[in-house]
Amino acid sequence: MNDFLVIGGGIAGTSAAARLAQLGKTLLLEREPALGYHASGRSAALFEANYGLDSTVALSKASADFHANAHGGFLSPRGLMLVGKSEDAAAFEAACIDLNMDPIPLARAYDLVPILNPDVIGFAAYHDEAYDIDTDREIQVFASIVRDNGGAVITGQDVTAIRRTQSGWSVTSNGTDHEARTLINAAGAWVDEIARMAGIKPLGFTPLRRSMARLPAPGGHDVSKWPMIIGAHEDWYAKPDAGKFLVSPADEDLQDPYDAWADDMVLAEGLARYEEYVTEPVTRLEGSWAGLRTFAPDRNLVIGPASDDPAFLWFAGQGGYGFQTAPAASQLLADIVSGAPSELDETTRAALDPHRFA
Repeated sequence: MNDFLVIGGGIAGTSAAARLAQLGKTLLLEREPALGYHASGRSAALFEANYGLDSTVALSKASADFHANAHGGFLSPRGLMLVGKSEDAAAFEAACIDLNMDPIPLARAYDLVPILNPDVIGFAAYHDEAYDIDTDREIQVFASIVRDNGGAVITGQDVTAIRRTQSGWSVTSNGTDHEARTLINAAGAWVDEIARMAGIKPLGFTPLRRSMARLPAPGGHDVSKWPMIIGAHEDWYAKPDAGKFLVSPADEDLQDPYDAWADDMVLAEGLARYEEYVTEPVTRLEGSWAGLRTFAPDRNLVIGPASDDPAFLWFAGQGGYGFQTAPAASQLLADIVSGAPSELDETTRAALDPHRFA
């Protein structure tokens, strides 16, 4: 008998299991052959604490110290630049407020990113409080915490049945029944499917596709020190990655849960929007992929016990904010389970509580 059984081995599931393993015997089941296979393995891997709804920002800010200092830290400098055309004044100003960014002289913007098109760029803002996250290492550290506390992390496990028992739950994967007192649903785009399997009312999560293209470094530049760049309308963004350049059309296309791939037309349209802002055309793609960013109906994360069964806990709806919120979100989950006081304020906790959908 396990105290906790976590379904899902992305950043949500591994962080949740790491916190819970310090409270009791914990088992994590992941369907794919490796952890972080779906959305977590296709993340833009940026920590930007000012990005998202108020509850997301609160979680991100509460996660900052863990990202920076725990286990040697997971962050490295990147910076964030916002750019807009001359006609984008209103959108640019609103984005500066949302992201807590200050405008900079255009000459400074061209110094930071020399391929910006001076015939198009009308506004730029920048701050250096945005960081790359070592996402793979963070997932592996969380998984190691589970094992170090006597828990187990098992990949390649297809959950085919979930049954409520007198003492908790029986979860069948690959023909084996696993018993647990408490079930944690951290299955990403599949969370509503897991809920249905367990006889729990689904909450109406929507998986939205987000695509990415990998390009050669534009114009042969050394892009390693360039910031992440985002358009004022958030309809594209770009980021250096291991000597290459990633560009996303910032798409949000509704999909059924599946192993997502990029749509060629969506990529082409997004790359065309990006090209309007730069002097170097896109001549070649070195690769592309997509992930599913899964949101609750109100786009706040969902953390805590289901209204129809307190032994079933939601840890879901991370959207594009899974990595940057994981340390504080998983701590909140553990605090709920243990009854410990949370460092998060009451308004934030209420915004994340699954009972808001009851």
